[in-house]
Amino acid sequence: MNDKWNLFQKFLITQEQQISINDFLLNAAVIVVLSIILEFTYIKCARTISNRRQFAGVFLIIAFTTMLIITIVKSSLALSLGLVGALSIVRFRAAIKEPEELGYLFFAIALGLGLGASQTIIVLIAFAIGMVIIWGRYLIKGRSKSQNLYLNINAASAKISLNDITTIIKASFGKSYLKRYDENEKSIEASFLIDSPNTEALADFKKKTESLEGSVNVSFVESKSF
Repeated sequence: MNDKWNLFQKFLITQEQQISINDFLLNAAVIVVLSIILEFTYIKCARTISNRRQFAGVFLIIAFTTMLIITIVKSSLALSLGLVGALSIVRFRAAIKEPEELGYLFFAIALGLGLGASQTIIVLIAFAIGMVIIWGRYLIKGRSKSQNLYLNINAASAKISLNDITTIIKASFGKSYLKRYDENEKSIEASFLIDSPNTEALADFKKKTESLEGSVNVSFVESKSF
């Protein structure tokens, strides 16, 4: 039994590898460049209603931290096992409201994992393919559907329902996308993505909301301002 334990300890010790400073600096430079490109792509191409510039600012931190962790733990099996134990007592809580945000976060983590494992060429190829897909969809769908306004509505929940609001929106603008909906005992808040409405449609919507019972606060925000 002691021989097996000594053999296992010897295995853990011999698994330790010296981390190359030059390789780490190269991967760090690559992760900075790729993260900046990913941030710009998210700000430009994403359709999330949150503050995209603020959210994109965490991509570099996440990617670099992931790369650092993988670079360190891959040099030793003992460190890898210790990482599993450390993460088992950590609970992450993030306010991810839309799937697109989670997709970009996984993209940033994947960059860190790949460069941490020193798979630089594969990461660069995969990143280039990902950028082609994202920008291609943006240029094809984004320009053809000029969805450039967010409609934000706040009203008393006791007097106005979501169905009343959606009916008026459909009659005034036609196609729309519900992006957020919050309701409590006092009020309801809803955000819709509207397909490039003209001034006549906006005036018609204003007139119809004024006919509803109770006060309705309405605001239109150009989507690129987020």
